[in-house]
Amino acid sequence: MISLAGRDILHSWGKFVFTGVGLGLLIGVTFTMAGVYRGMVDDGKVLLDNSGADMWVVQRNTLGPYAESSSINDDIYRMILAIPGVDRVANVTYLTMQVQRGNADVRAMVVGIASADPSAPGRPPFLVAGRQITRSHYEAVADVAAGFALGDTIIVRRSRYSVVGLTRRTVSSGGDPMVFIPLKDAQEAQFLKDNDAIVRQRRRTGENPEFNRPGVPGLLDAVIASQNSNPYVNAVLVRIKPGYDHERIANDIARWKRLTVYTRSEMEEILIGKLIATSSKQISMFLVILAIVSAAIVAFIIYTLTMDKIREIAVLKLIGTRNRTIASMILQQAIVLGLIGFVVGKITATFAAPLFPKFVLLVTADTVTGLVAVIVICALASVVAIRMALKVDPAEAIGG
Repeated sequence: MISLAGRDILHSWGKFVFTGVGLGLLIGVTFTMAGVYRGMVDDGKVLLDNSGADMWVVQRNTLGPYAESSSINDDIYRMILAIPGVDRVANVTYLTMQVQRGNADVRAMVVGIASADPSAPGRPPFLVAGRQITRSHYEAVADVAAGFALGDTIIVRRSRYSVVGLTRRTVSSGGDPMVFIPLKDAQEAQFLKDNDAIVRQRRRTGENPEFNRPGVPGLLDAVIASQNSNPYVNAVLVRIKPGYDHERIANDIARWKRLTVYTRSEMEEILIGKLIATSSKQISMFLVILAIVSAAIVAFIIYTLTMDKIREIAVLKLIGTRNRTIASMILQQAIVLGLIGFVVGKITATFAAPLFPKFVLLVTADTVTGLVAVIVICALASVVAIRMALKVDPAEAIGG
């Protein structure tokens, strides 16, 4: 029986190989799509790991700082630091934008971090070259995926930053590389106005009689200075001392400071369950479509091969070959075709993953699941050809 299927495959080996390669490319796309989803989930977890935080304090009733915008005063961290069990706190800002690299633009998440405390959360967890930010202005640490090298100049808004350190796999939930700059610079960049807007704002303020009251010198200058400053951050990252209850501390901060606090598990649920939920549904739909197309290709080629050997099947029936043997031969051919496609697809996905614009994570569990799915799809796709073969009349061997 096995020899019968093998001999038939060798007889039509060209059609099998070319069909298997085409099917393999389709399976490779399927593996890549699954890897893209795995990569998106991993990007979200890496973002949380790299923050070094146990909880995130954000504006009340928001899903900040990653899924929604959040704005809180930059002096709140002092009150949070006074809560028993809190080890470290750090203000942080996040701004996804185009940063300038020479004559080109790079999509990046600009992160404003406090440069005073080297152990504060929010800083890059490790460097592959250079050093951390030590000055309060005009230094930057960039992810290598952004394409910067040590000593390069990054232009953010109207300011220039010298790259003093390089890190790796510090990305946003969307896979954009991160660029770390001092907090004060990031606060200014987040709400920076162009020169014309600043001039117009000063003119409007100067014409306001409320700010030109006699007997109050310097009031106008103070108002203008406050309008050009940004005393806000997107979140406060909190690190908890060992042995303390995270949930209790989070509830205390939320109750007494009138803020929203997310623990690690809650923030992971926001990133994976809400931020990339739509993308995961789209990828799932593509996977279903690719599975249906793969099944159709296998069914068509097996049906064609079976039609080409109708007389041979009739001869087998005439000499007493059981239907189970004929069905098994067709099923084996379908599975062999699927295995050829699986091998080609796995090789294609492995070599194509590093070239993909987004991070593609290929895991062993998906490979095993894919192998089982390919076998099942090929088995189901062979049903049409098997039913047609079993209806062949043995008399056709004589009449042909």
